[in-house]
This record gives sequence, structure tokens and C-alpha cells, in this order.
Amino acid sequence: MMTLYSGITCPFSHRCRFVLFEKGMDFEIKDIDTFNKPEDLAVINPYNQVPVLVERDLILYESNIINEYLDERFPHPQLMPADPVMRGRGRLVLFRLEKELFVHVATLENQAATAKEQAKAREAIAQGLTMIAPAYAKNKYVLGDDFSMIDVALAPLLWRLEHYDIKLGKSAAPLLKSAERIFQRPAFAEALTPAEKAMRK
Repeated sequence: MMTLYSGITCPFSHRCRFVLFEKGMDFEIKDIDTFNKPEDLAVINPYNQVPVLVERDLILYESNIINEYLDERFPHPQLMPADPVMRGRGRLVLFRLEKELFVHVATLENQAATAKEQAKAREAIAQGLTMIAPAYAKNKYVLGDDFSMIDVALAPLLWRLEHYDIKLGKSAAPLLKSAERIFQRPAFAEALTPAEKAMRK
């Protein structure tokens, strides 16, 4: 059986929980308090971070690596595009999301970050999301009508906008509409921890 070491409020762990429930697989989730990490976490992940996926002798960390493994190992429903060209583009989008958006999410999750650093991170996230919002104007999801790994990657951030005190303008409406569509997926609801449910009123 697979075991996911998952942070109770960690947006990166949230991505992996979402994929596991979307795939409808048999797995176990070990809830980790990221402010009081168990000693064995540093043994299985040299960076002492969640999420970590353990399956027999395989140990994976980093949410996008875990999720792509899950998608290849359990191909239904397929979340990465089947076409190699589109899959390459999808990977590039995921890479850019990490570099341009989720690096700032990490700042907001870091309790040692100053108020100035957090304000700067909020602004950068708001600008980044506003820039990608037009991609949703004619599409249900970021790649069109098909739900994909890119929607999975973005969903935990979109769920936490209010929690992070990030306000988006009217131009981001298509993105927020797509977010509500994602939040209504049964797998998304199942993947939420009680602490994450409490993030939105």
C-alpha cells in the first residue's frame, strides 16, 4: 500500500491528496504537523519536508514528481496530456508555476518571513494569477475542456486566496470561475483536511 506523508495545511501535500482521491486508489495518509515534524521525516526526505510518498522501497518527494509518478502508475483518469508535445508544454507550465507563483506561496507559509516579505509575496501571486486568468476566458480549465495536472497544481493556492489575504480584481473572474468548478469535484472535497476546510468561510 502507498503511504503519503502529508502536511495538514500544506498546499503542496494538498496537491498529492487531490490526485490520490482523483485516481480512486488504495492508500494511507499520515497527517504531519509541519510545526512539529516527526524525526523519521528527515530520514525519508533529506529536505525534511512534506509531501513524501512511500511505496514499498520507493520514496518520492516534491509534489509534482509524486503526482506525475501517480499519473503514470495509475493512468485513469489521465491528468497529464497524452500527446508528448502537449505533455512537454504542460511540464513547462508546471515548472513556471513553481518558479513564478509557488515560490511566493512558500514565503506565505514560512512563519519566519517578515510582514514586508509576505506583502511582496501576496502582490506577486495576485499579479501572476491575474496574468494567467485570460487563458480561462473560453476554457473550462487551463488546457481547455479537460481537467489536468496544471489545475491540480493551482487548486490549493486558489482555495487559500482568502486565507492568504490575496485579493484579485475583476479581470481574474474567469480563473475564479474555473476554481469553483474544481472545488466541486468530489476528489477535491475528499482531499481537504478539516483545517483546510476552515480556511474558507
